[in-house]
Amino acid sequence: MTEFDSLLTEMRNPATEEIDRLPTLEMLQAIHEGDRTVADAVRAELPAIARAVDGIAACFERGGRLFYQGAGTSGRLGVLDASECPPTFNVDPQMVQGIIAGGERALRHSVERAEDDPRQGAEDLKARGLGSNDVVVGIAASGRTPYVLGGLEYARSQGALTVGLSCAPGSDVERLAAIAITPAVGPEAICGSTRLRAGTATKMVLNMLSTGAMIRMGMVYGNLMVNVQPSNAKLKDRAARIIAVATGADRGEAAELLEQAGSVRVAILMRKLGMPREEAEARLKAAQGRLRAALGEAAGDAGESGGR
Repeated sequence: MTEFDSLLTEMRNPATEEIDRLPTLEMLQAIHEGDRTVADAVRAELPAIARAVDGIAACFERGGRLFYQGAGTSGRLGVLDASECPPTFNVDPQMVQGIIAGGERALRHSVERAEDDPRQGAEDLKARGLGSNDVVVGIAASGRTPYVLGGLEYARSQGALTVGLSCAPGSDVERLAAIAITPAVGPEAICGSTRLRAGTATKMVLNMLSTGAMIRMGMVYGNLMVNVQPSNAKLKDRAARIIAVATGADRGEAAELLEQAGSVRVAILMRKLGMPREEAEARLKAAQGRLRAALGEAAGDAGESGGR
């Protein structure tokens, strides 16, 4: 018996033992039944996710960065979430970074042995100048990937906030991290294929980490994506719709405001406070980019920072 035999993510799922003999519809129903439990597994981890969100936001406030680090599917999901932050929230691409074992080639091709090197996990963070203001989220469905463990150990040595995201309770990733997020999704429909339920849980958690931290940073007004970059026709239309909803302007006026202001937040300030662009920009800068603060509106409870 090896260490893999006891891993929850490697166990055989009794509900799908005969899945290859099922008609297609029943096969898909069996997969779907398993997937329905993923949200509940993530829900059980919400307190830990909340601590991580507050910790990430606190690090952002200090000028720190968020690094997702993983191998295989876990690494690809981290890179995906990081790559969505600049267009969604108009932040510097360096603010949230995804690091995958094996480098860029591993995004499209299997570089399986790369995950077995803990030293490389540390080196990849060292190359990015990891410091005490940064956050490292080590992602490993099994909770034991050496590349991720090496990264977390190095992050701890540098005083960075460490978050461990796995689907294996009691794992090394869980023990190494200051904040452990462990949705126990159970055995996969296809034994060991953690791109399925574990991958879905991972994506859900990463969505919460980046979105929650950006909300805490004032990148969202109400539930409106006010930092969107109007860089193409679709996004210009979305930006105008956001301005219209936030200010009560009609779509024509909203589009004109966007043209005048150059950004959604400035346009909203101009319309709601009746001020020219230069004054609106200065007010937004003084509020550190937080639209609600620039409008003089009370913010909600921002929670407490996660611990190290």
